Amino acid sequence: MIGPALFFSACLFAIGVMGVLTRRNALILFMCVELMLNAVNLSFVALSKLHGVGGQVFVIFVMTVAAAEAAVGLAIVIAVFRHFRTVDLGALRLLRG
Repeated sequence: MIGPALFFSACLFAIGVMGVLTRRNALILFMCVELMLNAVNLSFVALSKLHGVGGQVFVIFVMTVAAAEAAVGLAIVIAVFRHFRTVDLGALRLLRG
């Protein structure tokens, strides 16, 4: 029962990594990061069946970090959109030297 959950978790994580590496839109980038965090949560829950409740405790911490990351990231994206009128990371020259 743990094998299919870990396989599905690996597939979700791979989709998230491909999205982060190939997309230029900031909103899609944040969604892919959230997808990777959820894949890690799934593997923690699947492995907690073997190793005890510690994995589920880590899931609570990862969910807390994911919520904070989503709130701060969305605020930054909104601020950048108001200033530059785009969320395309390739069009922004704000952090370039």
